[in-house]
Amino acid sequence: MSGFDELIDGYRRFRGGAYLAQKARYDSLRSSQSPKTMIISCSDSRVDPAMIFDVGPGEIFTVRNIANLVPPFEIGGGRHGVSAALEFAVTQLEVENVVVMGHGGCGGVQAALTRKFEGAPAGAGGFIAHWIDLLDEARDRILHDHGGRVDRDVEYALELEAVKVSLQNLRTFPCIPEREASGKLRLIGAYFAIRDGVLHVLDETTGNFTPAG
Repeated sequence: MSGFDELIDGYRRFRGGAYLAQKARYDSLRSSQSPKTMIISCSDSRVDPAMIFDVGPGEIFTVRNIANLVPPFEIGGGRHGVSAALEFAVTQLEVENVVVMGHGGCGGVQAALTRKFEGAPAGAGGFIAHWIDLLDEARDRILHDHGGRVDRDVEYALELEAVKVSLQNLRTFPCIPEREASGKLRLIGAYFAIRDGVLHVLDETTGNFTPAG
């Protein structure tokens, strides 16, 4: 697609096709939603959670941002878009699962590794730099372990680690640990490999990601 006109063409196809086919479903969603799962994924145009998980309207509550990151619980200045969405999903919708899904070839992870936007002013890369600095500690540790080199293996390692960082930060929100402990909520780490279309799921006991099947 090259422009908004193409999007409108797609909308017309949707109105005449998928919308009509799922009209009963949309009617049932007019006044409320009750998704069981929240997915936090990257804004990257290649990794649409609804397509990857083949779900329809009302089935997942989705937040997308650069590098699928969750900031730690904090009170203070700035806007808290991810935190607000998380709070809404967990305390109001009472979702049963929160999935953090990373992906291959993540530009945010690449920028964290190369420090491409370091020192850039706000509006010219500075917002990106301040967002992906959530990965600074993980980046430094991985670079140290790999002798300071930056290559695809190192990018891959940080892409996986970004998922773990977000899971760790999720557990700093007071509403999360209590629900995890009672069995009301499950946190899940996942990784979508664009190169082969395979989804991998994190085993937090071993720290390894394995194909979902």
